[in-house]
Amino acid sequence: MLMHRRRFLTLAGAAAGLAATGSGRPGRGLAAVPAKRRLVVVMLRGAVDGLNLVAPYGDPLYREMRPTIGLAAPGADDGVLDLDGHFGLHPALAPLMPLWRERRLAFVHACGSPDPTRSHFDAQDFMESGTPGVRATADGWMNRLIAALPAPHGPTQALGLGATRPRILAGRQPNSNFPLGPNAGKPGPLDRAAVASAFSELYSGSDAMSLAYRQGQEARRELVDDLAAERAVADNGAPAPAGFPALAARLADLLVRDERIQLAFADLGGWDTHVDQGGAKGQLASHLQPLAEGLAGLAKGLGPKLDDTVILVMSEFGRTARENGNRGTDHGHGNLLMVLGGRVAGGRLHGEWPGLGPDALYQGRDLAVTTDFRSVIATALERHLGLADRQVAMVLPRAPASLLAGLFAA
Repeated sequence: MLMHRRRFLTLAGAAAGLAATGSGRPGRGLAAVPAKRRLVVVMLRGAVDGLNLVAPYGDPLYREMRPTIGLAAPGADDGVLDLDGHFGLHPALAPLMPLWRERRLAFVHACGSPDPTRSHFDAQDFMESGTPGVRATADGWMNRLIAALPAPHGPTQALGLGATRPRILAGRQPNSNFPLGPNAGKPGPLDRAAVASAFSELYSGSDAMSLAYRQGQEARRELVDDLAAERAVADNGAPAPAGFPALAARLADLLVRDERIQLAFADLGGWDTHVDQGGAKGQLASHLQPLAEGLAGLAKGLGPKLDDTVILVMSEFGRTARENGNRGTDHGHGNLLMVLGGRVAGGRLHGEWPGLGPDALYQGRDLAVTTDFRSVIATALERHLGLADRQVAMVLPRAPASLLAGLFAA
């Protein structure tokens, strides 16, 4: 069978990209021990404005700093949803309130990276590598986490919900990338019998590339099979709705059907609100509503398995405490981190709130970081996934030694 070289390389890359190349060692197949605890990470790329997600409406400085985008107090038109008498949830996040009342959802405010960068690229890299300030780290902390979990490690143990492998999953351990949009699982070039046969013959050896190809194809077959049952109950053949709610529903279905999936990562863009951010309505609100619907749908879709799942929602840094001249916000420092599910001590805000006073602001302009984001992850690794101290240190080298007390129920 003849094939143009460029076309060949494209198909080969697509096949190998489904599973991380890992070490290419044999004996690390797909017959993984059923997972008992899951960790899902959702990255909001672009630096979401945590001060408007959970607003300190009880501090008069908040509205003074944000005359046009600041949220009103509870009870007012488009006011925040009261959490504790001082903080309030953005009204577009209303679908999350039942989880807050059920104590399944917690927030860590003034959370973030100790590195001072305001570069999206660098800050995201540091958050995904787990080594703030160190650009030379080759792998992502979630890939290192795979190695810390009980073996064997198959390519469906960790799943990136996109067409390309995210930085957080880069490394030696095998993992899968699988887009869960409307076209997820549709036949591609490698599903054609003649093409598949040619590639199977080409990658029949024991070298690392051949092993990675076969792992990728096996992972794809398993995930497509998992999705087939979900499609069978589609609403009169109508296409799935676009955006995060649909992706989250598909992820919940996969997690319920396939216990081998223990780690998952998804990212959403569009949070860089320099201009016309809006308050209770507008640009930010239009993104928050599907985020909330997706997270609430994921929790509902997991059902009882939510008890064994922790979902972390994070962003690379926060935004300025004061709104700018374009009715938006600029790159900041401290931010908000959401923790949902598992044995989370929900219905509470965790961490130390530094306030918005002039002496409390970082560099006189931003919410300060009082909780290192790695402390939240480390707490989840120890209290939820059961990792020992030495394993946590392997996943998050040079992270703060102290955990976030009280984040998980006893």
